[in-house]
Amino acid sequence: MFLNPEWRQLSEAGLFKMPASEGHRNPYPDMAPFSRSWTFDFTYGCEGCVLVIRPSERVAFSDANSVMGLGSMTTVEVLPSPEANEHEVRSAQSGYYAPKLTEWGDRGPINSFELEDHPIDARSKIRVAVIGAGLAGITAGILLPVKVPGIELQIFDKNADVGGTWLENIYPGVRCDIPANVYQSTFEPKTNWTEEYAQGPEILEYWQSVAQKYNVYQYLKLQHKVAGAKWDEETGRWTLRVENLSTGEIYAQDFDVVITAIGRFNAWKLPEYPGIKDYQGHLRHSSAWDPKFDPTGKTVAVIGNGASGIQVVPNIQPLVKHLDHYARSPTWIAGSFGGEGPGRRLEPNYYAKELLESFDDPETYHKFRKDLESTFYRRFGTLFKGSETNKGLREDFIKLMAERLKKKPELLEHIVPDFSPNCRRLTPGPGYLEALTEDNVSFIRTPISHFTREGIVTSDGIERKVDAVICSTGANVDMRLPFPIIANGEDLRDVWSPDPLTYLGFSTPSFPNLLHVQGPNSAGHSGTVPNQVETQLTYIAKLLRKVNTQGIRSFTPSQAATDDFIAYSDSFFPKTVFSENCSSWANGGRPGGRIHGHWPGSASHVNFLRRDPRWEDWEWKYKSETGNRFAWLGNGWTRKEEKGEGDLTPYLKNPADIDLRSYHESWFEGLDG
Repeated sequence: MFLNPEWRQLSEAGLFKMPASEGHRNPYPDMAPFSRSWTFDFTYGCEGCVLVIRPSERVAFSDANSVMGLGSMTTVEVLPSPEANEHEVRSAQSGYYAPKLTEWGDRGPINSFELEDHPIDARSKIRVAVIGAGLAGITAGILLPVKVPGIELQIFDKNADVGGTWLENIYPGVRCDIPANVYQSTFEPKTNWTEEYAQGPEILEYWQSVAQKYNVYQYLKLQHKVAGAKWDEETGRWTLRVENLSTGEIYAQDFDVVITAIGRFNAWKLPEYPGIKDYQGHLRHSSAWDPKFDPTGKTVAVIGNGASGIQVVPNIQPLVKHLDHYARSPTWIAGSFGGEGPGRRLEPNYYAKELLESFDDPETYHKFRKDLESTFYRRFGTLFKGSETNKGLREDFIKLMAERLKKKPELLEHIVPDFSPNCRRLTPGPGYLEALTEDNVSFIRTPISHFTREGIVTSDGIERKVDAVICSTGANVDMRLPFPIIANGEDLRDVWSPDPLTYLGFSTPSFPNLLHVQGPNSAGHSGTVPNQVETQLTYIAKLLRKVNTQGIRSFTPSQAATDDFIAYSDSFFPKTVFSENCSSWANGGRPGGRIHGHWPGSASHVNFLRRDPRWEDWEWKYKSETGNRFAWLGNGWTRKEEKGEGDLTPYLKNPADIDLRSYHESWFEGLDG
């Protein structure tokens, strides 16, 4: 009967007895280590009694046939080792300690325990920390309190107000590169944007007003910087180490769940050129712009031709005496994203007065918004290698760029990349190419060698003296968090090096109760950012409701599910232009590296997936001392029944209002309070 000779030795040693017929074999033996107990799994589907044993010191058993209700089994006698106590006879299948074993008909031993005395829908508290108060943090402060009963929410941000990147980035020309009408909350439309492509201050004002309207400020801890997080397996909680930037105080605070929402462009950094610390002129990163700095009449260097560099150059070019623009890599300059098309210029794009007035009618604005936003869901096909749509983009962009560079056509060959459009993030850059053709601008592709006290020296030995240097060199794009997150002896920063790996962009195995918004591989390239954030938070809310209502102590995605998602992602991206030889934030600045900046599919694709969480991909631990997964069922009552009040038939509706597709599916229907 024994598939492993060691099992017979154990049997002969008296550690267990199991009368059974010979010849039944387990087709799925599992010999993986399990805790510190001998675990006997009786596989369903056989009337004999075949053992699967995971070696250790104490005896436990599981009767899978009785659990599955597949009929009677041969009598089982379990003899614990001398050092085991009654609480250490553990069920391997349900993973809980049983104070005693009882008999139930001919189904064999089962575990029983004393019921918890509370209704099934008793409200418990769940303490949740959100790190970051930008667009994602604000949206979390709106959606989570209404979607997760019992939540005690706290949102930390190092800044003095909400707004994230729109609060921090105040450089000349900072604005939305898509129409503002699609860069707003789906449930809080603004109809009177000053410009079609709103400037940074107006975007900041919008998101701060939304935070005010929905009372997000009640959850905020501003000027509080999270310096670290550590998981305590014993308590099932995270301890955050927080620095109050106003007072310098550092304190610890515990939470059941931690959600990171720090954004993708939060950790800006100056380049590490030799001698940069010796430079005596004005030196700033574009994300740390000094509002007192006036470039008028100065000789200025702008390093970098990413999104901020492309916006800074045309906005300071008319003011400066001379501008040296260092652009290490070629880049595509796109037409407009949505809006009025490729003719967009540097000047403000105001809406026609008649169109703005028509937005006063909610139906008219709703239709306008749907028509505009739908265009952002139709561009997914441009991402595939060799596709006709991507080839069309290349032709259109070259034509557009040549037109804008017509004063200095020789620049075109230095700016057009050899990689496909969309390999790097596209930037419309109105006015950028035109600025490069002006007489007071030098476009420099020669690599920088080092800094001097007065300027910059390129690899050809030429020194160019400047009064100021603006570094538009981007942010840390490897998505590693800027503080330690420790669980099970590991730091997430190390686990995410060199590549950040997650389950569906939400979480990482071995880091319980830790979730991410806009994490690695989370956001579809098509679609819009606000919608992506809202669907991620809605998924998280479903997870938190399950945790808080079903007696769950901790949760983590399984390694197997995570590995399968990573394998899917790594099979998908080679078909796309993201995998070409360009440096981008999607590949962590490593040309040809693993793609972690995008979801492996379209925005509609990921929205479909988030509708129904795959609970089978998660591993759960329970709060009950019994460990029983159904202990949360309580005493068999609901709160409304115990109170003797409330609507006990919320499912009965006016037949005219019933849509059978969603009938009986609302999580809050009939909720007491």
